[in-house]
Amino acid sequence: MKRLFVTMIAGDPRSPDRVVPPTGFTARLTVLTAAAMAFLAVFALALSLATGRLADRWSDALARSATIRISAPPDQMAAQTRSVLEVLETTPGVASFRALEQDEMRALLDPWFGPDLPVESLPLPQLIEMTETGDGIDAEGLRLRLSAEAPGAVLDDHTRWRRPLVAAAERLRTLGLISLVLICVATAGMITLAAQAALAANGQVIRVLRLVGARDTFIARAFVRRFTLRGFAGAGAGTVLGLLAVAALPDAEPAGGFLTGLGFQGWHWLWPLVIPPLAAIVAFVATRAAALRMLRGIR
Repeated sequence: MKRLFVTMIAGDPRSPDRVVPPTGFTARLTVLTAAAMAFLAVFALALSLATGRLADRWSDALARSATIRISAPPDQMAAQTRSVLEVLETTPGVASFRALEQDEMRALLDPWFGPDLPVESLPLPQLIEMTETGDGIDAEGLRLRLSAEAPGAVLDDHTRWRRPLVAAAERLRTLGLISLVLICVATAGMITLAAQAALAANGQVIRVLRLVGARDTFIARAFVRRFTLRGFAGAGAGTVLGLLAVAALPDAEPAGGFLTGLGFQGWHWLWPLVIPPLAAIVAFVATRAAALRMLRGIR
């Protein structure tokens, strides 16, 4: 195995590399294809990892917060609000809670209705913001207690908001992984076509080599090594360019969490380093299969 690796990288003095002439356009095509596919693979990998982080962040953030909405006649609003606050004080799993002021509710409505909305004249419900501990709360038990103490109180644990967001992020992560598979398939297809073109262009040389006793596996080794190294070099260049482009993306910000922070974080920066060796393996397998198949057809 070590000898095969050294031969693949450094070359073999007895290799038909020294007999089979290089072909210009197939070399450029292979390097360009590998570079372009590696560049796209970096972004597909970044998308897959980033959406996974988004799914976890959205799930954790929404799972630890809840809102209680109190809809009651004006003369009962204060009493029911006090009842809800008393219930929350004795509820296990509640880390903190507070009733929102009129100014805070106005700020929530400003993006929808503008700053001139007369909040004081509208029968707005009272909102209570609640944060859960790591253990969480018994949502059904809390709803039963609220219905008994404050009939106008409704608990919203954000489940209907959390599930679609997490599901969307999970689908994006799956699409990123599917994109990586398609990129590998496309790379194998393009390198196969380039290898077939190189073999066809050197058909006369291959016939001469056979006349002097060269076997097909010996001839194929030259093309396999050549296209494997080109695939590795092109993928390495494309990976570097992709990493530079990802590094130039905006950092994650609370106000734009969905559109920012789509790069790599921490040890995830090491994942793109797998792309060049993977491209070399794809090139090796694709070229070897194409070479042996084409050589059987050249007589």
